Amino acid sequence: MEDYGAKTTSIPLLDSATPVGGRASRLQTLANIIVSIVGTGVLGLPFAFRIAGWLAGSIGVMLAGLASYYCMLLLVKCRDELASEEEEEEEGESPNRTTYGDLGYQSMGPTGRFIAESLIFVSQCGGSVAYLVFIGQNLSSVFKGHLTFSSYILLLVPIEIGLSWIRSLSSLAPFSIFADICNLLAMAIVVKEDVEQALKGQFSFKERTAITSNIGGLPFAGGMAVFCFEGFGMTLALQGSMRDKTTFPKLLAQAFTAITLLYVLFGFFGYMAYGDETKDIVTLNLPRNWWALAVQVLDSPTLMLCTF
Repeated sequence: MEDYGAKTTSIPLLDSATPVGGRASRLQTLANIIVSIVGTGVLGLPFAFRIAGWLAGSIGVMLAGLASYYCMLLLVKCRDELASEEEEEEEGESPNRTTYGDLGYQSMGPTGRFIAESLIFVSQCGGSVAYLVFIGQNLSSVFKGHLTFSSYILLLVPIEIGLSWIRSLSSLAPFSIFADICNLLAMAIVVKEDVEQALKGQFSFKERTAITSNIGGLPFAGGMAVFCFEGFGMTLALQGSMRDKTTFPKLLAQAFTAITLLYVLFGFFGYMAYGDETKDIVTLNLPRNWWALAVQVLDSPTLMLCTF
């Protein structure tokens, strides 16, 4: 059995992904942060606003964003503290040789290492499967009659395996920027449809719930808000990939501010447009026209980047 108390001799996660002295610029890291955080959860935000109310939903999303930002910075701080201790014990030890398992061991011993690495494994595998299923559904609904749903997934798997062999986040930045553009365009199309639907309906704010009286629905809405801020497992790799790591907190704050504002507006407009008819995935409310198909096609590149 492996001695978890001993120094690990295997190559840690962060070192294999980002060499000492990262090469990623601020723009490249910003693109990687956005594509790491933004995922399919945003499509469920209008439904969460319907459950919680537009005011409670907005507050919940902002609180979830603030908590996620704080926890990501706390994780970096813990890694730096542990790295400093290791450098004092062993001269020349690289700070980037600290993994999530090391942090878990420092906190709770062997149990902490096992829990941390197991949760990361389950989270990454589950997220990858969920995204592949979602992309497969998008493609099969757009290109009906060409291939089966399972065939699209089988075609996607080799592509994802190939992308996972890219070991530097700075090298992934061009893909991330492309995925970010696709994601923003898709969200803009959804908001456009939402605004048009809202104007046709000529609703008033009195017809939309600000804070729900159903307390039982708040945990679901809160869970959806937390799910929207993905990418926690990429924190150390993102920070370690930067040339100037001291700018990471400020850059992360800027990214979270923009993403949180975008989430609030997206959820708000979606709920205002469809009210009590808002479905769990807002794209199901869209009319079957080329706009809706564009959303599904544009979402696919973003989700492919999120899977790894």
